[in-house]
Amino acid sequence: MITRRMFHKAAGLGAGAATLAGLQGIPSASAAPYPADGTPGPALPTVAPGTHTSFTQLKHIRAGLLNVGYAEAGPAHGPVVICLHGWPYDIHSYVDVAPLLADRGYRVIVPYLRGHGTTRFLSARTFRNAQQSAIALDIIALMDALKIEKAVLAGFDWGSRTADIIAALWPERVKALVSVSGYVVTNVEAQKKPQPAATEHTWWYQWYFATERGRLAMEDQKDRHDLCRFVWDTVSPTWHFDDATFERTAAAFDNPDYAAIVIHNYRWRIGIADGERRYDRYEKRLATRPVIEVPTITLDAERDPFTPPGDGASYRDRFTGRYEHRTLSGIGHNLPQEAPTAFAQAVVDVDRF
Repeated sequence: MITRRMFHKAAGLGAGAATLAGLQGIPSASAAPYPADGTPGPALPTVAPGTHTSFTQLKHIRAGLLNVGYAEAGPAHGPVVICLHGWPYDIHSYVDVAPLLADRGYRVIVPYLRGHGTTRFLSARTFRNAQQSAIALDIIALMDALKIEKAVLAGFDWGSRTADIIAALWPERVKALVSVSGYVVTNVEAQKKPQPAATEHTWWYQWYFATERGRLAMEDQKDRHDLCRFVWDTVSPTWHFDDATFERTAAAFDNPDYAAIVIHNYRWRIGIADGERRYDRYEKRLATRPVIEVPTITLDAERDPFTPPGDGASYRDRFTGRYEHRTLSGIGHNLPQEAPTAFAQAVVDVDRF
């Protein structure tokens, strides 16, 4: 079992940013570019997955415990949308979504989560912790560093969980929410209980990562690469991506902290790795399954093996504000990259709730 480790506090929030393409302004914007009257937003043009392969702006900024690498698209003073990726993915999950939103006047921020891509810890002494509240606080710190008071949050996988947590605990920072798979806040105690065999089978890699064998596989570059590719193939059975698409994302797995972050995240979820005391108050609140009051659209991917049955019924009671649920037929786990137009449309629409 990973034991709780104490560490020194890293440097506070930094206001300066080192960029690869020059910072634009850093506004605090929350107004929708179209009237927020609750009607659907203007229909977005259909974009085929893979139309774009890269972001035009890649930046860095010190935020909390991290130097965060992130992509940015759209006008510097536009209303902000923060798109959050999952595992085993990276910012390229939004490479087609971001231009669609930017063309509608949004300022789109797509950060690499801790342990991914160009995001780095500021201190070698910081425990490589990936419990859910720590990742959520990374995004709060990023918003503070960029002077973003409020934003639309949109995510899948780890990104959904992170966005859900921020919406539940810091609703004043969230204008609206798009959450793939709905309410995915982790309940560690519940995770300790055996699930039906089919569910346990779907989560095979979580149990693999609980072993020393799994940890070694994640630390080996080739084994890590092949394992992540296998996950892509199995959880997105209808997505016919090419090798180049995977390799663009796989580059983000070479972060020096990647293995430690991934292993800690999955071990912490099932209660065999400790978190840190600094996050206990947040985890206690999350254990109560707090409701989310901000306007929300939840998305389910029909071919995602993790999508719960019931068309969102299992988590409907966790959303108490303006709400809509959508199911995307024939789409797998990496929903924003497989169905970028539908994902971006959900962002535009929820911003009008």
